[in-house]
Amino acid sequence: MTEKIQSGVAAPPAQATAAAVELRDVRMAFAGKVVHDGVSLSVRDGEIMTLVGGSGQGKTVLLKEIIGLMQPDSGEVFVHGREVTSMNEFELQDIRREVAMVFQGSALFDSMTVADNVAYGVLERSPDMPEEQWMKIVAEKLRLVDLPGTESLMPAELSGGMKKRVALARALALEPKIILYDEPTTGLDPANVRRISALIAKTRQAFAVTSIMVTHDLQCIEAITDRLAMLDRGRIVAVGTWKQMQASPHPRVRQFLAGEVEGCG
Repeated sequence: MTEKIQSGVAAPPAQATAAAVELRDVRMAFAGKVVHDGVSLSVRDGEIMTLVGGSGQGKTVLLKEIIGLMQPDSGEVFVHGREVTSMNEFELQDIRREVAMVFQGSALFDSMTVADNVAYGVLERSPDMPEEQWMKIVAEKLRLVDLPGTESLMPAELSGGMKKRVALARALALEPKIILYDEPTTGLDPANVRRISALIAKTRQAFAVTSIMVTHDLQCIEAITDRLAMLDRGRIVAVGTWKQMQASPHPRVRQFLAGEVEGCG
């Protein structure tokens, strides 16, 4: 049974009340190995939710199920009340106009400039958009992530932290209502962890987006997360704020917060 820790800590912001994303009894297995064994979770509109747990617990798979890149074997996934799991590829295009994903390795196109990378999704949707218009969008988004003037650079010329920020700029260019982050601070030094964490919080504040983040970075989680949900053995075993999770008696939660969950990336 999922442990929902409620006492002693204020709830997330009052505006974060409706469900932006809801998973109901989601089940998924690969080659007989169960990844999700009845995952149920509701993510409030406008909150930053972090998915945590050991390696191989299906956190990234869950993100891909939300955006329709993977289909669960059974169960339902809803995005703003629309059931993603019943949609065909054409119908999923509407969901992907609302939901952007920032991939773990940034997933920039090596042969494209920063400007072309940021504009990629915009031009996929509006191929006839004048260059002046899409370059304006690119410049605005790069300023938001503190990378003005980098339009002509190639990915090979960027540091790891800069690549993460370009990937975020590309997501923001689509003006999504929901952003999914897969390990946004992996491999970064502490200063860049703080920078990326601040940008995720700033994005929520500026655009009222819902953020769902997979990370094992406790510094990032404590700084910006409204609630955490822990995946363990195919299920959500605990949901709560940082302080609520710190008070949790659940052994896997306590291990994770102590940095003792093996392979918790």
